[in-house]
Amino acid sequence: MKALGYHGEKDIRYEEFPDPVLMGEDGAIVKMKSCGICGSDLHIYHGHGFSQDLGYCVGHEAVGEVVEVGRDVKTLKVGDEVMMSAAVRSGGCGRCPACRAGTPAKCAKQLWGCYGLSTQLQGCQAEGIAVPWADNNATRIPEGLTADQALLLTDTLPTAYMGAKNADIAPGGTVAVVGLGPIGLMAVQSAFVLGAARVFAVDLVPERRAMAAELGAIPLEPGTAVEEVREATDGAMVQSSIEAVGIDRTIELAISLAGRNASISVLGANQNQAFKYPLWTAFNKSLTFRVAGCFVQSHWPELIPLVQAGRLTPEKFITHRMDLKDGAEAYRIFDGKLDNVMKVVMTP
Repeated sequence: MKALGYHGEKDIRYEEFPDPVLMGEDGAIVKMKSCGICGSDLHIYHGHGFSQDLGYCVGHEAVGEVVEVGRDVKTLKVGDEVMMSAAVRSGGCGRCPACRAGTPAKCAKQLWGCYGLSTQLQGCQAEGIAVPWADNNATRIPEGLTADQALLLTDTLPTAYMGAKNADIAPGGTVAVVGLGPIGLMAVQSAFVLGAARVFAVDLVPERRAMAAELGAIPLEPGTAVEEVREATDGAMVQSSIEAVGIDRTIELAISLAGRNASISVLGANQNQAFKYPLWTAFNKSLTFRVAGCFVQSHWPELIPLVQAGRLTPEKFITHRMDLKDGAEAYRIFDGKLDNVMKVVMTP
């Protein structure tokens, strides 16, 4: 089969990979119909990956058709159209009390992972995908959802929604979202769904600020955001601050925008182990600081009805459709924020 392989900094190749095989009798094989590039894929693209491996298939967002199932799979059959969670639960779980309660981050066995971060689990930017523990990690696309909506429910929208919930947004609250890529813009939408009265949306790119304004947010440039929020809130600043980039300076800005007793939610994948968190500021302002990866399946019960009802419209952020064979160019465009790109979807 053909897939996108990672071979080093800014070196993505459309190349031949072995056809996927079942990873056990509880696994499945899915023929990919569409896949997406995530902002966290750019960490790999920039050479700051999550392992030292080279030559593995990248990507963790995909939908497709089941073409093979193991004999122990109970919920899927050949021919099903499915969406796959980027966050992979282990076969050892989905069974412990925490997983059954929908909180796999507290899994007793701590067995979880993600597609396309190393050779341990090949990615989804491929013609075929081996899905481990398929009953836990894939589900039929629900009625009333388009393929585009389902694709964005594999990671992007759940991550944005998790970030908004982790910011403790209350009805009538004031929120800041720093970083207006696809996840940041979906976090803006999510903040309004959760009851925010005002959302300040911060980004360097004018076109992205304009998209946030169309959603009802107040667009701000990073250099003046702190002063403008201070003026707009009579010095109170925001009650909920969401960081959706994953670099030090945007996290620092999210902290600066937070008022007393505020909650700060970091969903960007920052790999800096030496980040200097301002403890004295946090102490004086009684801040709550959360950073987390997203366990996608945990959010589907809330998100699927919201998308079906049109309350959340993640598909509107898809700007580019490309062939998988043009994956290297797709990464170049997405990385460079070229051609007003937001979300890139690729098909075989």
